[in-house]
Amino acid sequence: MESERVQNIASTFEDTIPEAFIRSEHEQPAITTVHGIDLDVPVIDVSDPDEEKINRLIADASREWGMFQIVNHGIPSEVISKFQGVGRAFFELPQEEKELYAKPPGGKSIEGYGTFLQKEIEGKKGWVDHLFHRIWPPPAINYQEANEEYVKYLHGVVDKLFKSLSLGLGLEEHELREAVGGDELAYLLKINYYPPCPRPDLALGVVAHTDMCSITILVPNDIQGLQACRDGDWYCVRYIPDALVIHIGDQMEILSNGKYKSVFHRTTVTKDKTRMSWPVFLEPPPDLAVGPHPKLVNEKNPPKYKTKKYGVYCYCKLNKIPQ
Repeated sequence: MESERVQNIASTFEDTIPEAFIRSEHEQPAITTVHGIDLDVPVIDVSDPDEEKINRLIADASREWGMFQIVNHGIPSEVISKFQGVGRAFFELPQEEKELYAKPPGGKSIEGYGTFLQKEIEGKKGWVDHLFHRIWPPPAINYQEANEEYVKYLHGVVDKLFKSLSLGLGLEEHELREAVGGDELAYLLKINYYPPCPRPDLALGVVAHTDMCSITILVPNDIQGLQACRDGDWYCVRYIPDALVIHIGDQMEILSNGKYKSVFHRTTVTKDKTRMSWPVFLEPPPDLAVGPHPKLVNEKNPPKYKTKKYGVYCYCKLNKIPQ
């Protein structure tokens, strides 16, 4: 076992938490959250027959927010419920069974059960355990049919998002998807498990970050926890049943040469309830070089980002190496 799991730590502390989980004052959610106001992140009904309107709303939200929620996306509620049920069932397994899926120490694959993901400033830890596995192409950890059913519908959502984002930059509808790998684009699922925390005022589930991938499509449960940064302040993002939360990731910001913004976000935890989330990261192949799209750079608009292999980009970001 790489270290003690947060799920186990949570069951042994009643009114305090280990020092390693206490964030510094500039991160503690009780101090840094704007209380009583939910962030009015754009909510887009993608079933609207006016496709030009949908494309415009998605592009505008990606420029101004880097985040939006979509409703009436075509994935049935029961499919989402089954997909969530699989994740809950995993974390309800006896500890020794979960450990059978643990990531091996020093292993290069990100797939598997784990607790710590990246190098943290000041050695602090997030109040979260996770399970990573690829759901497209078919994963190494494939323990339920629910993922396959979910991803069957997810393909349509992904196609619509890439089409709208491409058109919003004046590109052909297929060009952004091709630039991040086309048919080789991987869908990486991370199931986040945030157990009840005795001191939610001091801890964070996942520290403030932007996503490394191109786009993230997230299903939360109904426990509030997702926060986004707006003008330097932290706000809760309102939970909407059956909505999908869309994050613009680093590769989309790079491809758009800064026109779309990768959203800075974090997660908080609660005292008496378990929060979970199911983000799917749309990842380019590791050896694919991603940089500003050639059609979006010229003498007046020089490239603002380096072109870099996606695998190298991820390694640098996870290990806090300057890009």
